[in-house]
Amino acid sequence: MSAASAPMQAALAAANTLGEGIVWCERAQALYWTDIHASTLWRHAPSSGETRQWTLPERLASFALCEADGWLLLALASRLAFFRLADGVLHTLCEVEPGLPTRCNDGACDRRGRFVFGTLHEPADGGPKQPIGGFWRLNADLTLEKLSLEGVAISNSLAFSPDGGTLYYCDSLTRTIRCCAYGDTVSGLRGFADLRDTAGEPDGSCVDAEGGLWNAQWGLGRVVRYRADGGIDRIVPVPASQPTRPAFGGAALDTLYVTSARDGLDADTLAGEPLAGALFAARVGMHGLPEPRFAGRPPVGDTP
Repeated sequence: MSAASAPMQAALAAANTLGEGIVWCERAQALYWTDIHASTLWRHAPSSGETRQWTLPERLASFALCEADGWLLLALASRLAFFRLADGVLHTLCEVEPGLPTRCNDGACDRRGRFVFGTLHEPADGGPKQPIGGFWRLNADLTLEKLSLEGVAISNSLAFSPDGGTLYYCDSLTRTIRCCAYGDTVSGLRGFADLRDTAGEPDGSCVDAEGGLWNAQWGLGRVVRYRADGGIDRIVPVPASQPTRPAFGGAALDTLYVTSARDGLDADTLAGEPLAGALFAARVGMHGLPEPRFAGRPPVGDTP
């Protein structure tokens, strides 16, 4: 394992309740992410410091940039929808797992521009989460299909190898990251990284240009880079115990950004963690990959 990196620094004191889903948009030279519990989409341009927010009609779990300029594909709590940034037009595509006590959670586009996402169990009685959710793919023709992966209680860590042939994913409650061969179908499901000897859980992930998987580890205050063989390469401390998802950004894709959360922390913990919920950043000596964009088109007549 390489030497531990220097801790990250706060890039924006966002005070998010549950910051998540961060991606870098090369066209806008800006970061987008969501504060799930606040039903709010954030955008921040590091070069200018300009920050903007959009309030949405329900919780925004994850999203994808679109090939169509000015649009995002949203995984809202109950449905998938196109969203036009200029005027807030929202076009619903479909409900997700209607009839189940689940909501959408982590998601990412594959290298062919298809949106892969998973769900999260929200038991009505507040009891333990169970693996009743699934992993889904929205294709470019806007058809929705369920992937043949295990049932999931809290989907996370969705990311793709540089060649697109490997999918990484996890159920955070199992405290293990898994991977599989990925194409039109999935196969060869296997374990990748095991956190069961820690007090934390794997959360969101991204992949760098060399194929390393960077995983934010909830409860452990760190982002870990795993080599393609699953071995730990480096550990980057984060000054907040609940980092949620990393993404490479900046003009050269050489800055690692990480969202974080304040959710569930009591007053004493927050007093010792004043940056919980902030957006963090650090140069880690590596480069990311351009964020894939969803290939499906918004409805005819709705394009700007």
